[in-house]
Amino acid sequence: MHTSFRSLTGAARPLALAALSIAVVGALVAPASADASAFQLKENSAKGLGRAYAGSATAGGDASVVVNNPAAMTELDGTYFQADVTAINFSAKFNGSAHDVLGRPISGGNGGDAGTTLPVPALFLSSKVSDKLHLGFGFSVPFGFQTEYDRDWVGRYNGVKSKFQSLDATFSASYDVTDDFALGVSAIAQRTSAELTSAINFNAVGLGIQQGIGAKTAAGVAQIQAAIAAGQIPPAQGAAMIQAAVQQGQAAAAGVAAVTPPGVDGFARIKGDDWGYGYQVGGFWKLTPNDKLALNYRSKISHRLQGTGNFTTTAGYGLLLSNPALASSIPPFAHTTGTADFTTPAVISASYWHQAEKFGLGIDLAYTKWDVFKELRVKYGTAPAQPDTSETFNWRNTVYASVGGDYYLNDKVTLRAGVAVDTTPSYNAVRDVRVPDSTRKLATVGVGYKASDHFELNASYAHIFVNQAHVNTTSSTGDVVTGNFDDYGNLLSLSAIYKF
Repeated sequence: MHTSFRSLTGAARPLALAALSIAVVGALVAPASADASAFQLKENSAKGLGRAYAGSATAGGDASVVVNNPAAMTELDGTYFQADVTAINFSAKFNGSAHDVLGRPISGGNGGDAGTTLPVPALFLSSKVSDKLHLGFGFSVPFGFQTEYDRDWVGRYNGVKSKFQSLDATFSASYDVTDDFALGVSAIAQRTSAELTSAINFNAVGLGIQQGIGAKTAAGVAQIQAAIAAGQIPPAQGAAMIQAAVQQGQAAAAGVAAVTPPGVDGFARIKGDDWGYGYQVGGFWKLTPNDKLALNYRSKISHRLQGTGNFTTTAGYGLLLSNPALASSIPPFAHTTGTADFTTPAVISASYWHQAEKFGLGIDLAYTKWDVFKELRVKYGTAPAQPDTSETFNWRNTVYASVGGDYYLNDKVTLRAGVAVDTTPSYNAVRDVRVPDSTRKLATVGVGYKASDHFELNASYAHIFVNQAHVNTTSSTGDVVTGNFDDYGNLLSLSAIYKF
């Protein structure tokens, strides 16, 4: 391996960086949730991953600080172009059961492996434009996840596919206020998109319609009884009217039951996207010649996702919609527009680095304000005929903590390692099948190779250990999924850095 790196000519090194950049651009797809809890992603630096992101803003020589802490650009002397790509392999396997609103078992399997393997890209450019001023641009994916189950699994009414991503374009600047302190700010433009699919339990919808028919029948009978008591209708005539009303209601309910039998499903697909805007502010301190500290605040970004809701109904439900007596009082499940409010959370982070002759040691802490994620409510353009779709989350804030470091084997090779723990925002009362998350622990290793004073390659690997995630969640049609998820993840990250 060393021979092949050293054989890179001055022309070949920029070409290698360009090749990785092309791979990054080609990786603009929704990532699977990986090393950060819920669907927060930290995969924007192969260097950082090698030490579990300890010293993410203070270790130096990493242009990802453009998006992680703009003040840390003060450490980048010159112009840097950096391309990173991380392959995320995440597994989520369910073991449990489900029953409908009447307690009857729901048929189907465990859904297969809901995880996936997908790439996460990142690109950064940082330049020192004067003695005190640095400017930078970064492209990154700070939030994203994807889970997808077999369409006939037992939890299909709670979710089949869930896909979410936020793509950030970040413009940053840092200014050296003193020789030991720099201040940085960033403007963030974020495009967020989401896709949610699930099966529709039309048997449960039919049960709801039958209950409505029963309620209307009972109200009609009560009116007849009141008229009999008031002497407005002779008792014999009233009794005949009550019998006819009951028979008519029973016949109508039986007709609904016949066309909405158990196991006959429809399908719902909701998609939307939006642009939102935010900022971040960072500070960078050189505490001593060998110790550095950085603090950063990244704002929340609010979105109103706009898109479409597409529904596939059954032949039986189509018959109900064609009945003028029912059509105006039951959900149409028609293709329509929709909106949903969503906010990506604020993040407060701290990064420390101690530099020695043969090694460097770092610590990182991050606090993510997931309590902004209360619910995801989709409002349809055909409301009130098509009622809102709502999923409750009520997530908690999370903490990410990591310790890691570098060991300088020689002037060209750096070895890295780190460990981290990341708490989960979900808990048993609100955890669902779309994001079957739990607290995670990471063990990471990495290596860096300095091919020349201008060109550097890095590679890192991480394994993610995930606590068992329990779910006991109910769909909008009363279907309950109960069981446990066994999750794990693997990350492989590569980066190329060229200093002009």
